[in-house]
Amino acid sequence: MELTSIAELVATAVEVVGIATIVVGAVVATARSLVLMARRVEFEAGYRALRHGLGRAILLGLEFLVAADIIRTVAVDPSLQGLVVLGLIVLIRTFLSFALEVELEGRLPWRRAEVGGPSPG
Repeated sequence: MELTSIAELVATAVEVVGIATIVVGAVVATARSLVLMARRVEFEAGYRALRHGLGRAILLGLEFLVAADIIRTVAVDPSLQGLVVLGLIVLIRTFLSFALEVELEGRLPWRRAEVGGPSPG
């Protein structure tokens, strides 16, 4: 088996992990919010738990999908056109990740330390 075939298999496996992360995260977030609502906890708390859990699952899944795109572009199709497409995909997914992070945290990521949150890393 040549390196290109192995890289393609690895990229596909990482994509599957990314998709599974989103799906499993959505199921878990939904189950948790339904439990909160079933316990007669305020509806708003269940809704916030669902949004937060689903957003985190999407963020993590997007990271895996970006990694798969990088592997596929660099190891399988190292052309200029592939690199341009990868750049656009990474740009779009990075914007989505950034927007989700701001939506979930309610502040810009670099402002986390200023308001007493955990430092990145």
